[in-house]
Amino acid sequence: GPRRVNGNDFMEGGIGRPEQQAFAAALAAAGADAVSINVGWHEAQVPQIVAKVPRGVFAYMAREIKKQVAVPVMAGHRINDPQTARRLIDEGFCDLVAVGRALIADPRFPEKAAAGHDDRIVHCVACGQGCFDHIFKNKAVECQCNPRAGHEEEELEPAAVPQKVMVVGGGPAGMFAALAAAERGHRVTLHEGGLRLGGQLHLAGRPPGRSEFLVLADDLERQLAVSGVEIRMDSTVDRRLLELERPEVLILATGGEPIVPPIPGVDLPLVVQAWDILAGNRQAGRKVAVLGGGAVGVETALYLAEEGSLSGDELKFLLVHGAEQPGELYRLATEHDREIALVEMTGSLGANFGKTTRWGMLQDVERYGIKPLVGARVVEITPAGLRFERGGQIIDLSVDTVVLAVGTRARNPLRQVAEELGLRCVAAGDAVTPGTVFEASHQGWQAGRTI
Repeated sequence: GPRRVNGNDFMEGGIGRPEQQAFAAALAAAGADAVSINVGWHEAQVPQIVAKVPRGVFAYMAREIKKQVAVPVMAGHRINDPQTARRLIDEGFCDLVAVGRALIADPRFPEKAAAGHDDRIVHCVACGQGCFDHIFKNKAVECQCNPRAGHEEEELEPAAVPQKVMVVGGGPAGMFAALAAAERGHRVTLHEGGLRLGGQLHLAGRPPGRSEFLVLADDLERQLAVSGVEIRMDSTVDRRLLELERPEVLILATGGEPIVPPIPGVDLPLVVQAWDILAGNRQAGRKVAVLGGGAVGVETALYLAEEGSLSGDELKFLLVHGAEQPGELYRLATEHDREIALVEMTGSLGANFGKTTRWGMLQDVERYGIKPLVGARVVEITPAGLRFERGGQIIDLSVDTVVLAVGTRARNPLRQVAEELGLRCVAAGDAVTPGTVFEASHQGWQAGRTI
C-alpha cells in the first residue's frame, strides 16, 4: 500500500532531506505502492499549516523524491485550489496531491475541479480557527468558510412559507445570513452601505501572510451571485427605507466600530486607528506605538514592520543574481526603518489568537524587532508621544504615531427603529458581540437558517 514519509522534519538535529529521500527510496524498493510526502513536526519552528505558508511551497521535497523512485509520489500541505494542484502535477513536482482541510471547507472540491467549476469552490483559508484550534480544545471540527462542517446532519429545510428578508450589512455575517436564507427559499435582499462586499475581511487580509481572507470575501461574493439574493450596494438603510420595504424579517449584520479609549490626548493628530492604517487611509511615521497587543494590534505592528522590508520578488532577484550573501538577505527581509512598540495592559501579547496562529505571530514580533511593552497602562498621549505606567513607574515614550488597536464595539443603529416599527429582527456578528471571523460567519449562517 501507500506509505507516508517526511521530506524534512525541520528540527535541529533531526532527519533532513537527504536521509528522508533515501528512506523513501528504500520504502519504494520494499514494495510501497506510492509515497506521500509530509513535512515538519509539531515542535518545528517552521510554520507548516497557517495562512502565511505559500500555497504548495513544500512540493519541492516531493519532486526530489520523485526523481529517485518509480512509484507515484504525492505532495501535500497548503494545496487549497485546483490551479495549484494542476501546476504541481504538470510541472513534475508530484504525480498526485493530498488535500485535507480544503475538503472541510468544500467537500465537493474534487467534483467541482473535475467538472472545471473552479470558480465555485470555497477555499480553505488556513485560518485554523474551526479545525486545529478546535482540536486543541477537544471540540468538534468546524470551519470558518463552511458553517455546515460538523453539522452535516442539520439539513437546511425549505421554508414552509417563503418570506421577504432584508439583510443589512455585507460583511461575513451578512453574507452568510443571506446565503442561508436564500437556500431555504426566502426572498432575500442584501444591503451594503459601501461599494464592495466583505466588510472587515478586507482589513483582516491586509497584514503579512493573511491575504487568504480576501479569498474568502471573493468566494462569498461568487456564491451570492448565483444564490438569487438581490444585492444593493451603496445602500443606506434607515427608518424611511424600512417603512417603505416592510421586510417580514430583518437581519442586522451592521458590524462594529473601533473603540476610542478614554485616554487624555486621544484626539491629538498623531493618533490613528489601526483600521485606518490597514485600509491604507492613514500612514504611520517612523516611531510608532501600537496600543493594544491583541490580534489586531500584533497584526498591525507586523504590517507596519513589513512595509519597510524587501519583498519576496526583490529578495529572489538579489539571491538569484548573487547580489548579496544569504545572511545579508535575511537582514534585508526582516529589517525596517521603523521603531515599533506594542503596548499591552495585560501580561501577554496575542491572547486572542488561536493556538495554531499565535506562536508564529509572536515569532514574527521578535524577528522584526518589535518591542513588546506588556503590563503597561497608558495614562496620557502628548504631542511628543505617550506616557504609561509600568511596574509602578511612569515612563515617557517618544513617538510620532500612536495607533489604536484596543478593540471593537458593536454597531447596531437600527435595532431600536426596527422594534418601534414592529419588525421581526435578529442580529449577527459584531453587531451583537465583536468577535472573530469564525464567530461572525457561524452567527450569520445560523440567523439565516433559522428564519
